[in-house]
Amino acid sequence: MKMNGFPKQYIEVNGKPILIYTLERFENCREIDGIIIVAAKEWHDQIRKWLIQRRISKFLAFALPGEQRQESILYGLRECLRFNPSENDVVIIHDAVRPLVSERLITECINNAKQYGGCMPILPVNDTIYQSIDGKDITSLLDRKTLFAGQSPEAFFLLEYLKLNEEISREELNAYKGTSEIAFKNGINIRLIPGENTNYKITTVEDLERFRLNIENGASEV
Repeated sequence: MKMNGFPKQYIEVNGKPILIYTLERFENCREIDGIIIVAAKEWHDQIRKWLIQRRISKFLAFALPGEQRQESILYGLRECLRFNPSENDVVIIHDAVRPLVSERLITECINNAKQYGGCMPILPVNDTIYQSIDGKDITSLLDRKTLFAGQSPEAFFLLEYLKLNEEISREELNAYKGTSEIAFKNGINIRLIPGENTNYKITTVEDLERFRLNIENGASEV
């Protein structure tokens, strides 16, 4: 993004931070009872101001980030314990820089997690995929009909998922790259549901420009 280390989720588009666009989607979803935000401490005061300005009423608390994604998730899960969750409570984990997630996707993730134990939205892979061990020669050709790209949000039973994350070492925890990876490798059934092309992750300058155009065309309405 060439932002000199400035976090992408705080970039303003049409006078509003990307983070707030994302939070508004969860604020307006009837299935969401409360929101925990994992964020660096130096941003807490500013985020609180945005929450008040935009009337985000479901915010519960902050959690501090870890060294890697999964450790940050663990700290967010631990913060949920302060609110006395039951065994049937579901946690849904989302990237702040996927601001166009729909209420349908949030709701379906939660409902499928309740039924199957875990849920992740996916998109089919449209390009031919080649595997190369050395990055120079083709090792094998993969069948794209069996390949899918995962998205967030991802949903699980909160206490079960927290236990998995607590029981491994910090080194092992930080080796995981995907939110559902640790659940799948520990026997939790992950139900795959159709994702949405509009639920893209803002990673590049091109993604940011795409989001600006989406907002100008009314995509921020929820």
